[in-house]
Amino acid sequence: MAEDVVAGVIRQWEQVLPGLELAPIAVIGRLNRCFALLQQAADAPLRREGLTRPEFDILGALRRTDRELTPGRIARETFASGAAVTKRLRQLEGRALITRRLDERDRRVAHLSLTADGRALLDRLLPEQLRYEAALLEGLGARSQAQLADGLGELLVLLEGRPGSLVD
Repeated sequence: MAEDVVAGVIRQWEQVLPGLELAPIAVIGRLNRCFALLQQAADAPLRREGLTRPEFDILGALRRTDRELTPGRIARETFASGAAVTKRLRQLEGRALITRRLDERDRRVAHLSLTADGRALLDRLLPEQLRYEAALLEGLGARSQAQLADGLGELLVLLEGRPGSLVD
């Protein structure tokens, strides 16, 4: 099996600081490197439609919940800041992919939903995006993909359960 770049980084640290526990680099370093490479490669179908991954995530949140969401709820659903969501919502609204309805009781609150064009775009794009992402992973095989998904799921549950002070 070919050696990945993180293995080389670990070997370099072992030479410079022998005895240092480097196991976290083996996991976190590889996760970070995979994330960066996937982010570059995995968004080609989205880019062809003029969408960014965060915009696609907003459309996806509205579609999968199949109801109106507030900007705050979208921020929680997409793990984005309120300011970032506001900017993306303006762009999506400008493209007529989402619509905004002000709350009848509190005009400061907006309720967002997909337009017919937004729904059609997402329903057409999601299968294409999933096929593209599956092709990126096909070299792993189904069993390895399932094991990786299980391991990442365990890590996610562990990290989501950590007190905020450990991730600040």
